[in-house]
Formats: sequence, C-alpha cells, structure tokens
Amino acid sequence: MKVIILCGGLGSRLSEETKKIPKPMVKIGDRPILIHIMNIYSKYGYNDFILALGYKQSIIRKYFKKNKKKNWNIKLVDTGNSTLTGKRLFKLKKFFNKNEDFFLTYGDGLSNLNINSLLKFHKRLKKVATVTAVRPPARFGELKLKKSLVSKFDEKNQINVGWINGGFFIFNSKIFNFIPKSNTMLERDTMANLTKKKQIVAFKHLGFWQCMDNLRDKNLLTSIWKKNKNQW
Repeated sequence: MKVIILCGGLGSRLSEETKKIPKPMVKIGDRPILIHIMNIYSKYGYNDFILALGYKQSIIRKYFKKNKKKNWNIKLVDTGNSTLTGKRLFKLKKFFNKNEDFFLTYGDGLSNLNINSLLKFHKRLKKVATVTAVRPPARFGELKLKKSLVSKFDEKNQINVGWINGGFFIFNSKIFNFIPKSNTMLERDTMANLTKKKQIVAFKHLGFWQCMDNLRDKNLLTSIWKKNKNQW
C-alpha cells in the first residue's frame, strides 16, 4: 500500500524554523520529523511513499538525493506552493488504480499508532475514508465553575477532552470523487462531503500522539525523543 505524506505547506506557526526549511525537515533529535513519520509506516512494512511537495521543496529533494534507504520507494511530486490539502491530494490521483486503498498523513505528526490495526478497521467497515481520532494533549488543567466557585479542578486530565483529527488516514481511491475541483481544504469540503454520504469512520487511538504545530511542540517532541526513542 502507498503512503502519501503532505509536505507542501508553509508551516507559518513554526516560523522560527520554517523561514529557512520546510516544516517536514525540522529536526527532532538527529533527523527530520519526516523521517520519523516514514519510519512509523516502514516498521509495519509500508515503504512505498509519495511525498506531496510545495514550499521549499528543493531542500527535501536534496535530502533524499544524499540519504537513500534501499528498501524505500519514494516519489517526490511537486503539488504547488499555494495548493491547499484537498487539491494537493487530488493532484496525486494518477498514481492510484480504481478501488485502491492508501494511507495519507501530514508531515508534522507523530504517534505510536498500530498501523495494521488501523488498516484492519478500515477493511472491516468498508468506507471510503478512515480517520484516526485522538485525544488532544492536555496542556492546561480544566476548571469547572458554578458562578465564581470552582466545583472541580481537573489537573491536565486528557480523558475528558473530546476527540480530534489525528491526521493518520486511510482512503479508498473513491475519495477523488468527493474532492471539489477548486483549491480547497481536505479537512473542510471533502470531509463534509464524506460525512453527508456516511462514508467516513473514526479509528480511536488512545496511545501517544503529538503534532508539531509550533516551537513549543517541537521542543516537547525533542525532549520526548531524548528520553525514550521508542515512544513512536
């Protein structure tokens, strides 16, 4: 199965790093976050990658010219600098056969998700799209108030927080029928279309998950990697 990684965005919330390099090339420990993500899939035997490039793509191209992994098949595809995620995916349609399943994720999130369990879930429910649902990392303690009185002080309890899109998807190539032709966000229009047709399901992941939205997240992932290299 092929793995698409969206690598073309500006990463503007991490501008301390992304002024010079694309977000997927920001290092966590000794390697770019992109390599960490590819290793998650490779661990389960999925080594056929399509990298959807855009912003500062020459840096990613240069990296893979110098650093080649024998068992990885990598297609580097220019999907445009100002292309939104829906259009970016649509530009890759030619790489897929009718009714072909494939993985897709962003170039900035890490998890200890069991990829085979995700795939089994997707195959069992037979929908066009499966999204991995995660609990957002708890950053602040939750206060419950009755007027001005604190009725409950819940110190960073992740369990009470709702589910969010964790970014590890499986799609069937029928997805291309749900993507508007215009330059749109995958997460808005396409997901809305799938939801209307009851063609999207969520696989709940309760283990480790962390995205790299900003410098604080980058520093957090770096410290986790230094302490425990098996966290993802």
